[in-house]
Amino acid sequence: MIRKPSLLALAAVLTVSRAVIADDVTDQIKHAQKSYEAGDLRAAVETLNFSIAKIQELLTARLLTLLPEPLPGWKADVGESQSGGMAAMITGTTLSRRYFREDGAEVTLNLMADSPMMPMLTMALSMPFVMQSKQDMKTYALKGNRGMIEHAASSDDYEITVMVGNRLVIQGHGHRLPDAKALEQYLEALDLDAIQKALAN
Repeated sequence: MIRKPSLLALAAVLTVSRAVIADDVTDQIKHAQKSYEAGDLRAAVETLNFSIAKIQELLTARLLTLLPEPLPGWKADVGESQSGGMAAMITGTTLSRRYFREDGAEVTLNLMADSPMMPMLTMALSMPFVMQSKQDMKTYALKGNRGMIEHAASSDDYEITVMVGNRLVIQGHGHRLPDAKALEQYLEALDLDAIQKALAN
């Protein structure tokens, strides 16, 4: 059974983080207003961009806490995020975490919000004959959400891709696994409702 972080601990972290960032954001917005009223429009824009970046940090921190903790016998890296630059143009906002075991088994979860992959995935899932034509690909469902699973008979790698709502794509990659069970357990541990709610706020 996956160990979940203490709700009280998460709430405390988020409350402190929100208070600190909110102070920074509020201060910067006030500075931006003063710059705007003084006619320094460039400074106003730069200061507002700083505030936006800080708010994005808060959103990302909130989402990272929703990535599951390691299964018994597993360890995990710290969750990572990518929400800017060239990578974001390709995948949107991406959150990821790698889980690993001493025998070399690995599972990586990637959550991609507002990804340009969404239309392509929607098209692929609406044409089941495309997946049926590929021996290593099958349809897959996660808590009522449509997706696909890829696995070659001669490989110990698994990949599951799921479309959640109209904003979120979840990908799970398993390496050196005897079957897809561990990968599926990590996917099942995701609180999809909480993730979608966090994305909406």
